Amino acid sequence: MIAEDLINQMIPPLKASDDAHKAIVWMEEFRCNHMPVVENGKLLGFVSEEIILETNDIDKKLKDFDLVGESCFVHMSSHFYDILKVAADNKLQMVCVLDDDDIYAGVITVQDTLTSFAQTAAVQMPGGILVLSMNHNDYSLSEISRLIEENRAKILSSIVKEDPLDPGKIRLTLKLNELELSRIVATLERFSYKVIGRYQETKAQGSEKERIDMLLRYLDT
Repeated sequence: MIAEDLINQMIPPLKASDDAHKAIVWMEEFRCNHMPVVENGKLLGFVSEEIILETNDIDKKLKDFDLVGESCFVHMSSHFYDILKVAADNKLQMVCVLDDDDIYAGVITVQDTLTSFAQTAAVQMPGGILVLSMNHNDYSLSEISRLIEENRAKILSSIVKEDPLDPGKIRLTLKLNELELSRIVATLERFSYKVIGRYQETKAQGSEKERIDMLLRYLDT
């Protein structure tokens, strides 16, 4: 999935000439904590209810506020992993999309992105999740994949992130197509891989909320 496919057509941008009162009304109507502010197709940033309330002036034009998230944007061909990273870096729940000329094309919410990801095969297919901790130099997905495939299982998806408790290490989160993880864990540990988490999906997720909750636990591991 790329940004172009995830644009939320229901959320319009505010204009720089709009006042704070309109911004408050739109945030309530569209149930957003932030709204993008655009002038002549250029993203100026995001306004929030908190920013407006600090000034206590509902007639003030949005161009006169200290907006946030000027760099909270991706381009049309950006992957949804990039969307999530930009949103997290800017601590916002939505990301703007710009075209090749850096003209505003729309907005994507984090919720929409997670929902779309939750519907992918890697999430929908039954399987278990393993979390490994290792030094940067020890990371070899091909070697780990070989060990897993020797146990008649396959990696459906993988996520690598720095270990928040040890900057010198990484955490590798794997979604496998196998529910029984004991043999795989034993094999990995035999080759000195440290397994710090294992999650076995024992039944199909019953609702979209449950799928998203599972995804969030998966990404935050």
